[in-house]
Amino acid sequence: MKKTVVKICMGTTCFVMGASELQELEELIPEKFGNSVEIQGVTCLDYCSRCSESQAPYVLVDDEVVNKATVEKVMEVIERKLKNGQE
Repeated sequence: MKKTVVKICMGTTCFVMGASELQELEELIPEKFGNSVEIQGVTCLDYCSRCSESQAPYVLVDDEVVNKATVEKVMEVIERKLKNGQE
């Protein structure tokens, strides 16, 4: 089974806007999904420069961008993607 890859933007804007709280995912993911999900912290996803209003922090779950990301929002996207991958 292909892993779902979660990239958390750790650029300055995203970090200040809440990405630091998203580091909690590293503890929650293994408990809930085992080895099905890979978490990566990345220097910058460069989405801030593409949006006219601040939507930080950004997380990329496979090919889906999650803006104003929270642990809950990211977990919902991961769950949906893993469920869809099993169908």
